[in-house]
Amino acid sequence: MKQDVIEATELSYAPCRYGNSRMLFRGPRRRLDRPYLAFVGGTETYGKFIEKPFPTLVEKAMRQTCVNLGCVNGGIDAFVNDATVMEICQRADMTIVQLMGANYLSNRFYSVHPRRNDRFLTASTVLQAIYDDVDFSEFSFTRHMLGALHSKSPDRFDIVVSELRLAWLARMRSLLNQIGPRVTLLWFSEDPLNDDHWARQPGQLQTDPLFVNLSMVEELRSLVSDIVVVNPSEAALAQGVNGMVFPESQTHIAAEMLGVACHAEAGAALIPSLRDNLYSM
Repeated sequence: MKQDVIEATELSYAPCRYGNSRMLFRGPRRRLDRPYLAFVGGTETYGKFIEKPFPTLVEKAMRQTCVNLGCVNGGIDAFVNDATVMEICQRADMTIVQLMGANYLSNRFYSVHPRRNDRFLTASTVLQAIYDDVDFSEFSFTRHMLGALHSKSPDRFDIVVSELRLAWLARMRSLLNQIGPRVTLLWFSEDPLNDDHWARQPGQLQTDPLFVNLSMVEELRSLVSDIVVVNPSEAALAQGVNGMVFPESQTHIAAEMLGVACHAEAGAALIPSLRDNLYSM
């Protein structure tokens, strides 16, 4: 299939800051002195390589300012510990939280970079004791580290997964309690939201959001206004990198991401939920 790729070195993401946050967000900077929707999430929310990611599509359709607080490779930690982000979300008419992987947060076993949550920093003495046959200095990224631990010992790895899931639930509750009930959770992934064992998923450790299952998400339902599940259609996935903007050297990275048609489906799924919940407030 011929790929209709937009030839450009890079998109102009118009990076901007809000308040005292050390994070750079996708711009242009939005005004916060009028009603707005806030979007929190990872690479998909930010819209890497996507000219009009789903927050922009929602803004156009609903004619309401949308503040994109997405962070490339971001996890819960990037937001829950940022007072500026939490304040923006608290003041929003509705906050849309893209569900992010359980690997992207500091926990009892290892710590991650405070903003680039895919970056592995250190292993705790507990994890080093469980995997005393692993040299953790070899790892820079959490997914690489987790893959190595699973290959070394699947049995021991179950302990790690259980810890990550407990940490994810605790951190999500903290995030939602800070923001308040005006939250819509968004599952935006090629992978289904179910309770199948992660190791039985086709991509195993490449699934996203990693280690998050249906039971975990349902535990949060009472804390939010709605949960929207978006699994892009086969037709949308077949579009591949059509319409995406990226340098040729990053073609393999772009090919692994959800493309323009997938973002269109995410925006279309969010709009009726947002309208229903905003008008009923």
